[in-house]
Amino acid sequence: MSPEQTGARLRLAAALDHLSVTFAGMTAHPDEHNCECHWGGPEELAQLKTPDTALDPDLLRRSWQATDWTDHGAVLRRILPQFARALAGGLDDAWPADVGRSFSLGRWQEWPDAQAAAVREFLHAWWASTLSEPHPVVPVHDVLTTVIEASATAGPWLAAWEALTGPPADGHLAGLVAAWEWELLGDQLPWTAWDDEDEIRATLTAWLVRYAPARLRAHGAPAELIDRIRLLGLAADRWDDPRWGRLPDGPARPQASSAPVLPGE
Repeated sequence: MSPEQTGARLRLAAALDHLSVTFAGMTAHPDEHNCECHWGGPEELAQLKTPDTALDPDLLRRSWQATDWTDHGAVLRRILPQFARALAGGLDDAWPADVGRSFSLGRWQEWPDAQAAAVREFLHAWWASTLSEPHPVVPVHDVLTTVIEASATAGPWLAAWEALTGPPADGHLAGLVAAWEWELLGDQLPWTAWDDEDEIRATLTAWLVRYAPARLRAHGAPAELIDRIRLLGLAADRWDDPRWGRLPDGPARPQASSAPVLPGE
């Protein structure tokens, strides 16, 4: 195990422990309610109003997936220590964008400073640990989707990836391009974003065009994969490129497209 991998694992463990301390004693609002037919019964709701007791996996899932809480932030604070550990351990049957939206609905960035800092550190520690692992529990592109949706921005996560070099991080970069290339070539985000979809897509595309080719060449990625990143940078002109017609099952040309926008431009 590399020193970077060891350090990232320790950071994640510390962040999870800090969440448990920071959100100890939290409960849902005393008047919180939900549809008994679609969410669960009063006994389960009472568990959310009782602090520091473990929820069974199904109740945990229904709690973070529900979007109609009166005070979503209070529910999120109640379940967060257990929820975060489940995420880091590989939460089954969880759509990454939905997980991120649960954080977003809780408006965690508006919480008191100590609480918001604990959530922020968990998300960054989870992301750093994922990038450092050769075989992460949750695929890199799923974690990236989650943290982008949770924070409503792509920049900090891409900056962290840019700063972390080496075989695991570069290998994950090749995997992300392979997983998302067709959607991005079609000027679409690979998931349905809660907000700012065009801005997030443009930021992600511009970052790949600027930083991915050199790293992927050093990693030994196939030339075809690197060439598709070049096509990303051509924006509206990519469909006139000679290479476009040779792409198997490539995305259809959109009705309109725009050039990638670099942050700050």
